[in-house]
Amino acid sequence: MKRWMLFALPTVFVSLQASAQTPKIKFEKYTLPNGLTVILHQDNSAPVVAVSALYHVGSKNEDTSKTGFAHFFEHLMFEGSNNVKRGEFDKYVSNAGGYNNANTTQDRTYYYELFPSNQYAIGLWLESERMLHAKIEDVGVNTQKEVVKEEKRQRIDNQPYGTIIGEIFKRAFKEHPYRWQPIGSYEHLSRAKLDDFKDFYKTFYVPNNCVLSVAGDINITEVKQKIQEYFTSIPKSSKPIPRPSIVEPPLNGEVRDVIEDNIQLPAVVQAYRAPKQGGDEYYAFNVLSTILSGGNSSRLNKTIVDEKQLAVASGAFNYALEDAGLFITYGIANAGVKPEALETNIDSVINNLKIKLVEEKEFQKVKNQITTEFVTRNSTMEGIAETLANYEVYFGDANLINTEIEKFNKVTREDVLNVAQKYLNKDNRVVLYYVPKGSKNKQN
Repeated sequence: MKRWMLFALPTVFVSLQASAQTPKIKFEKYTLPNGLTVILHQDNSAPVVAVSALYHVGSKNEDTSKTGFAHFFEHLMFEGSNNVKRGEFDKYVSNAGGYNNANTTQDRTYYYELFPSNQYAIGLWLESERMLHAKIEDVGVNTQKEVVKEEKRQRIDNQPYGTIIGEIFKRAFKEHPYRWQPIGSYEHLSRAKLDDFKDFYKTFYVPNNCVLSVAGDINITEVKQKIQEYFTSIPKSSKPIPRPSIVEPPLNGEVRDVIEDNIQLPAVVQAYRAPKQGGDEYYAFNVLSTILSGGNSSRLNKTIVDEKQLAVASGAFNYALEDAGLFITYGIANAGVKPEALETNIDSVINNLKIKLVEEKEFQKVKNQITTEFVTRNSTMEGIAETLANYEVYFGDANLINTEIEKFNKVTREDVLNVAQKYLNKDNRVVLYYVPKGSKNKQN
């Protein structure tokens, strides 16, 4: 029903260049007595409003014997509340001419609605209902268990290459909760009691663990009054929000495996342990990933796909999370190409970044690409609402939506060389060969 971000790429796009064409995004932030953080952005250029609620809970907050709860609640929170009948949450939105969705990652759960501006108050009311008294009862829990089970079958189990992220993470992380994916274990959900779900709800879906972000054609004074009406009576949590404190030790050696899948073309996937989001090295890694995989002229595509025709697709992305990160490269082999040959050539492209500086012309092209991505990301009200909430939750600074470009402007060609040399090494990576079923024993 609701989309789950299987490939949860970095939660924000950022700019490498300050530009006169990128206006400052003004907003107002305040906190209610119950701990709810509110961010309001007024833009009256179009009659639409995005209402969003970002809860700082993802799969990393789960118990090792109760995985999948955060993603499960993404679904369960649409079951209704004391004042919203079962199955009518979506109807309220669609009948008002709106659209709604949600997603879950390792670090957060995000809900949003997009409304015509004269209907936005419905979104505030619905989010307050979700937070105050969502329906957690057997009928809804049992229904959503089957929904999650079917989603896992469709999106992961029966999807070609669908298990890649899960297979990578469980090898790259041995102690941190990142070792399991947001979809979690259906067996854990099946064994869970109703009280387990109620306890999870009372622990995490509380105002002091949420950022409410509203962006669009609003009147700030009016919105504040509505928020006061709908949210101030919701009590804050009476206990601390659990946060994992585990620090994953170094990988200390290359991890390799061969996975059989229902595919026709083999794939090679390499995942290097990388920095968490937000630090100086994180910004350099985002530049590095664009060099390798930013469009048709990027290095992997140009070399592996176009020139040597070893793969039908190849790329890289920086999977940076709140506590740690992975830098992932991949290639899907062309017909007749062995995984070993594909890996050797991907390594060659990677190693080139470790031995010499990126040329200035290419570096400038990458800056322009990421600038475009940033502007595009913040060109919609939903995009602005989400980005403001992300920055506030992860860094305690929503104004990074305006200032983070300064951090990216500081990235140099030397920085890219340094992170490549430091992290893109064989003893710091997981390598998976995905091969057609029945061919594993034929691998040399």
